[in-house]
Amino acid sequence: MSRLPLQTPDRAPEASRALVERVLANNGFLPNLVAVLANAPTALEAYLTLGEINGRSSLTLAEREAVQIAAAGLHGCEFCVSGHTALAVKKAGLPPATVHALQHRARTGEARLDALVDFTRALIATRGNVGDGELEAFYAAGFTPAQALEVVLGVSLATLCNFANNLAHNEINRELQAFRPGVFQP
Repeated sequence: MSRLPLQTPDRAPEASRALVERVLANNGFLPNLVAVLANAPTALEAYLTLGEINGRSSLTLAEREAVQIAAAGLHGCEFCVSGHTALAVKKAGLPPATVHALQHRARTGEARLDALVDFTRALIATRGNVGDGELEAFYAAGFTPAQALEVVLGVSLATLCNFANNLAHNEINRELQAFRPGVFQP
């Protein structure tokens, strides 16, 4: 059970209602993350706006989802690991075995994706102060300085979501249960 109220379109603060309704219409269900963020209209707006901006980065959808899964795993947010697993498989087209490896902090066997995940984890672990070798390995995989900053953007989005879910102790929505670590199988 969430420690923070789960808002609905009819109970949410007025400034959150249209945003909640938009998410509900786009997803077919209201993720508990959004229901919690709706308590603070500015937090919900920040999440949706940052998500839209992140979606315009030069990283592919699969790469952006790998960043989200890696960050959520390090931040201990099973809700976000589950949600981004669903997106990685259903929308980004990542092979289930690759996503399963991401969930379990294992190598995927895809050099570029593994370099991205290594960089993401190093970025979080060092609070952005990655070593020269880590940055060079990221570049050697074909990434650019702009994409290094786009990983920072993705981690920023993940931090907002992961910390909000961790604060709330959100239950994972029924629609995402099959994608939970330990449940999801390739």
